[in-house]
Amino acid sequence: MASAITLAADAPELSAANTGFMLICSALVMLMTPGLAFFYGGMVRVKSTLNMLMMSFISLGIVTILWVLYGFSLAFGTDSGSLIGWSSDFVGLSGIGLTELWDGYTIPVYVFAVFQLMFAVLTPALISGALADRVKFSAWALFITLWVTIVYFPVAHWVWGAGGWAFELGVIDFAGGTAVHINAGAAALGVILVIGKRVGFKKDPMRPHSLPLVMLGAGLLWFGWFGFNAGSWLGNDDGVGALMFVNTQVATGAAVLGWLAYEKIRHGAFTTLGAASGAVAGLVAITPAGGAVSPLGAIAVGLIAGVLCAMAVGLKYRFGYDDSLDVVGVHLVGGVLGSLLIGFFATGGGQSDVAGLFYGGGLDQFWKQCAGVFGVLAYSLIASAVLAFLLDKTIGMRVSEDEEIAGIDQAEHAETAYDFSGAGGGAARTAAAPAPVAAAESKKVDA
Repeated sequence: MASAITLAADAPELSAANTGFMLICSALVMLMTPGLAFFYGGMVRVKSTLNMLMMSFISLGIVTILWVLYGFSLAFGTDSGSLIGWSSDFVGLSGIGLTELWDGYTIPVYVFAVFQLMFAVLTPALISGALADRVKFSAWALFITLWVTIVYFPVAHWVWGAGGWAFELGVIDFAGGTAVHINAGAAALGVILVIGKRVGFKKDPMRPHSLPLVMLGAGLLWFGWFGFNAGSWLGNDDGVGALMFVNTQVATGAAVLGWLAYEKIRHGAFTTLGAASGAVAGLVAITPAGGAVSPLGAIAVGLIAGVLCAMAVGLKYRFGYDDSLDVVGVHLVGGVLGSLLIGFFATGGGQSDVAGLFYGGGLDQFWKQCAGVFGVLAYSLIASAVLAFLLDKTIGMRVSEDEEIAGIDQAEHAETAYDFSGAGGGAARTAAAPAPVAAAESKKVDA
C-alpha cells in the first residue's frame, strides 16, 4: 500500500502552464511552413513562385490527415523491433482521453500529438526547395504521401520514440537535426539525382525574383523556430527549454555573421540572400545541439555552420547536381554539423549529463552521433531515390520541357503570381485622367 501511495504521489499531474506553452509552440511551428513557402517562393523565378508556395502548403493538408489516420501511431506507438511503432489507440486519435497525459509529462497526449504533427508537416516541405521549377504538382503530392509513410514516420520513431534504435543508442537530437533536417536534405539529394537538372542549369540566370520575400520568410522561420526548439523539451520546469531558446538565438546570430564574412571574403559583398541563408543554417545546426551545449558552444556551432554551409552551397556546381534552393547545402550539411558537434561541445550540464570531447567526455558520444547521422542519411537517401524512380517511371515526376520553359505556375496552377495587366504606368495614368492633364498643360501655355 505504501508503494502504491508513493507511486500515486509521484505521478505527474496536468500542468495548465505547460499545456498552454506547448499549444503556443505548436502554433509557432505551424507558422514555419508558410514561412518556408515565402522563403522558397522569393528564391525562385517569377514563373515558379506559386508552385513553390503550393509545394509547401499542400503538406499542411496531406500530412495532417495521414498523421491522424496512422502517422502518430507509427511514430510514437509501442515499439516493434526498434524500427517502427504501433498503438491502436492512436489510430485516428480515437482512443485518447482528453486529459490523458503523454508518457511521464504534464501535457495531454493530444497536445504532444499536434506538436509533433507540425514537425511532420514541415519536413517534406523542406525537400521541395531542391525540386523547384520542374516537378508535377500531382506527383509531388503523391510523393509526400508515400515519403512520410515510408521514411518520416519510421525515422521519427527511431530518433524520438521509446524503443527506437537511435533513441536507445543514446543519439542526441533535441529537436530534429537527424529526424527533420538530415532526413529532408538526404531525401532532396536522392530525388534530384533521379529527376535531373532544370532546363538551363549552369547556363541561364536563375536569380531570386524577390529578396524581400526571402527575408520575410527567413524572419518567419526564425520566429517560429523558437517554438520548434524550445517546445521540444515539452515544458520548462527545469530551465532546459530556456537554455534551448537562448542557444537558438545565439547560434543563429553567429551563423549570419559567419556566412556574411565568408561571402565578403569569397565574393566581395554582403548579400541579403546570404544573411537569410545564414540564419537558416544556424537554426538548422543548433536544432539537435541546443539542449546540450552552452551559449558559448552555440556561438561556435553557429559560426561553423554559417561558414561551412556557405561553402557547401557551391558544391552543386562542382558535382553537377541541381539542388535548386540549396536544401542539401543548408539542411543536410547544417544538420550533420549540428548533430556531430554535440560530440565535441556537449557540456554535461544541459539536457543530460553526457559530455563531449572538449568537456572531458571523450569521443563516445561523437561515435553515437555518427551512427544516428549516417544511419538516417543512408536510409532517407536510398528510400527517397527509389520512390522518385518508381513515380518517375509510372506517372512521371517532371513537367514537359516546354511547360518548364514557359513557367510551371501557368502549366500546373493556371495562375501567375503577379498580374501586371492593370498596373499603372505613364500611359495608363494619362488615359485614366485626361482632363486634369489637359488642364495642367493649358495652365503652362497661359503662363
